[in-house]
Amino acid sequence: MQLLAKLLALSVVVLALSSPIAGDANCPSLLEVGHYRQSCPAAESIVRATVEGYFSRDPTVTAPLLRLHFHDCFVRGCDGSVLLNTTTTSGPAEKDAMPNQSLDGFYVIDAAKAALESQCPGATAGNTGGASLWEVQTGRRDGRVSSAVEAVANLPSSFADFAKLKEQFASKGLNVKDLAILSGAHAIGNSHCASFAKRLYNFTGNGDADPSLDPSYAAALRARCPPQFDNATTVEMVPGSSTSFDTDYYKLVVSRKGLFHSDQALLQDQEAGALVYSLQGSSTQDFVQRFGVSMVRMGRAGVLTGSAGEIRKNCALVN
Repeated sequence: MQLLAKLLALSVVVLALSSPIAGDANCPSLLEVGHYRQSCPAAESIVRATVEGYFSRDPTVTAPLLRLHFHDCFVRGCDGSVLLNTTTTSGPAEKDAMPNQSLDGFYVIDAAKAALESQCPGATAGNTGGASLWEVQTGRRDGRVSSAVEAVANLPSSFADFAKLKEQFASKGLNVKDLAILSGAHAIGNSHCASFAKRLYNFTGNGDADPSLDPSYAAALRARCPPQFDNATTVEMVPGSSTSFDTDYYKLVVSRKGLFHSDQALLQDQEAGALVYSLQGSSTQDFVQRFGVSMVRMGRAGVLTGSAGEIRKNCALVN
């Protein structure tokens, strides 16, 4: 549980301290560890304390916040654009795209922003780090554009084959190793039936099941998600372990029990498959260290620094 609390804090630090503190506005913005050490030394600890408070009341908030960070970085880079609301002039924003309509955890970002504002007016709630797991680089600025169309085009699908996943990760400067390791975020959290039901009932359009899915696991999933399933029904990504950030996810993939087709697709590639088999036998500590390296790499995707973007006053609205 302590590990999850730290992991959660790191994700929000990245979504809460994306932008520079107001005092840095006239200085070149750099992506670096400890970017706010002069202008707001307590920034990261403020965010961390806020997040850990939410985690202590609801440990399941970790997965939604990790997902928020991932979905932000894969559309226009890590610029906080996933936090923006749709307006009458902007058109549908990222959060209103079909893949993002189940996103959650925005309230934690807002709370972190409010806590920062009380100590360091003008601070951005989007990105900070916790050195005990990995050092997150801060100094990102906020984007001014958020497009639902771009979200649909850029977010990896739960039904994607490996070739498509590899292409999408490569577009963000991430390699096969990053793809396999970051997929391990599916060790925690839940999914709605719609994200995998096609695997159960109509995989190729002929009323068949996904052949890469273990038959006994498919039967259990069909019991949970019948053909006319309730859109509110959810299933744990790792049965009985939705709040344990460990390597059980990889054990399930090896056993053909990955919930998403994109999970099982890792075994379609020799390099990714070898990593899956290696990770299933590794320690949690080793996995977390590798995960941290790939998270830092993802956190550099398409960042806005210098005079690009803006320092958003309200996480959900452009200035």
